[in-house]
Amino acid sequence: MKKYISIFALAGASLFSSCSKFMDREPLSQVAPDQYFNNDNELKFYINSLYSAFPSAEGVYNEDIDNVVKQSLSDMVTGRRTVPLNGGNWTWNELRKINFFLDNYNRVMPEAQAARFAGAAKFFRAYFYFDKVQRFGDVPWYSHTIQQEDSLMLQKARDPRRVVVDSILADLDYAIANMDLATFPVSAEMISKYTALALKSRVCLFEGTFRKYHPEMGFTTADWRPLLSKAAQASDELMKSGVYQLYTSTPEKAYLELFASIAPVKQEIILAKTFSNELSVWHNVNYYTITSSYGKPGLDKQLVNSYLMKDGTRFTDIPRYDTITFYAETQNRDPRLSQTIRTPGYTRIGATARLVPDFGASVTGYQLIKFVTDMSFDSFNRSINSMPVFRYAEVLLNYAEAMAELDSITQPNIDRSIKLLRDRVGMPNLNMAAANTNIDPYMNSQYTGITSPNKGLILEIRRERRIELVMESYRWNDLMRWKSGSSNVRQFKGMYFPGAGQYDLDRNGTVDVYIYTGAKPDPQIKGIQYFKLGTDIDLENGATGGNVIINRSTTKTFNEERDYLQPIPIQERQLNKNLTQNPKWVDGL
Repeated sequence: MKKYISIFALAGASLFSSCSKFMDREPLSQVAPDQYFNNDNELKFYINSLYSAFPSAEGVYNEDIDNVVKQSLSDMVTGRRTVPLNGGNWTWNELRKINFFLDNYNRVMPEAQAARFAGAAKFFRAYFYFDKVQRFGDVPWYSHTIQQEDSLMLQKARDPRRVVVDSILADLDYAIANMDLATFPVSAEMISKYTALALKSRVCLFEGTFRKYHPEMGFTTADWRPLLSKAAQASDELMKSGVYQLYTSTPEKAYLELFASIAPVKQEIILAKTFSNELSVWHNVNYYTITSSYGKPGLDKQLVNSYLMKDGTRFTDIPRYDTITFYAETQNRDPRLSQTIRTPGYTRIGATARLVPDFGASVTGYQLIKFVTDMSFDSFNRSINSMPVFRYAEVLLNYAEAMAELDSITQPNIDRSIKLLRDRVGMPNLNMAAANTNIDPYMNSQYTGITSPNKGLILEIRRERRIELVMESYRWNDLMRWKSGSSNVRQFKGMYFPGAGQYDLDRNGTVDVYIYTGAKPDPQIKGIQYFKLGTDIDLENGATGGNVIINRSTTKTFNEERDYLQPIPIQERQLNKNLTQNPKWVDGL
């Protein structure tokens, strides 16, 4: 196996040892920066320490919401969140590190020489604040390190999100202009000006659509149109650069190979988090998908239904599509389905044995295979394939969505974005006119509030985004910006079974699942999964069959006036009397 070690793996090991004389000193106010920030290497080492801001591997693949269903549901999904006493993602340590650098990076080096490193730091500040805006909306913007005696800044009120987002974009524009390719070359291991462009595309799409679909928060057309224009422009600039393209091999393998790769596939991956046996830096994705230890994750039926047929027609247009059993429903579908879940004929990478879905590892039966590598990585916490933080496919989707939401989109815009994603898997192109004249009722029922003349097209772009980016943890923020939080309230479902009986899931002539009533069959045959109806497996209509039902007794709610923003922790508001609480969150203060 090819050895692969990058900055992300090294960040957890030895990369920063040479700057530990600086980084290990606490508090930062006691450091003499004019004795450290003397040359490129010292500035670069400090910047390297900021990479810890990116999500862990679990922060990428461990998605739930309404894409991936598990035995137990998070409080975000059930609507049971309460105002926390402390924590609650209201943390500022990373910002202090960033601002300390920006306050001191040019004390020794000339500004012209040091500006490229300031660009990198401002990228990280933009990344930090974007996360805060997504969670809380208005947050206090701090552009300098806060000193302990600075009571005015310590008691600062929340700045309007308009101000914060403007500041984020100013930081990103500075990063794009100043991060030279000599110091920050194109690499899937480190940030560059292209990573900043990708983040700008992401920020502007999120904030533009959030404002468009949340007029109740006081946003007008003048608030969102410029942001969506900037999202399209940033995406377009990155697309025209020619630096990135989608990874391709064969339609049946390309998508799966992209996520199983140990080294990030540099032609598509703009930035990845990487792992290493040599440095003992691992993650747990194989174990997560093949055991019962992490809630038995599986795709939800609604998402499975959303995959088109391979010829581009809609699965949900087939009569009685909701009673089609597993083998039939997985035939002739968008090839990404069989590269995301186990379907008939599935084999592990590097193996030949054909495997059917294991209900012991997947509560819906739609068992995940995206990110799953060969069996040598199956032990607990031993996976080392890279995890995407930014990839080119997202940029293409951002471009198409921004143009559609602006009502400026044309078929050529689709041809240079969505078509590329479809081409990779051998799917027909998305036709703008057809999408708008023949709106999919199944998709239309999932998303309310779209009033655009491009409604049908916007729905199809949302379908494409959900399918392409599943298991990469975009879904919650997408639902929040589209004002579709109530999507989580519906009943989550799995495979369809017409009732008790024996089922050959892959039609190879052997029974794979035996759903029984009464006493368990005896003797039991090895290789068959046995489930007692109503006890081990819950079908929607009981003895008369239906879809597997998950968490039937779990009540889910979504408060449209409250849940699009997270609450500010109680202790933070006690310490800073100027911090207001987000609407409808009751904390007793």
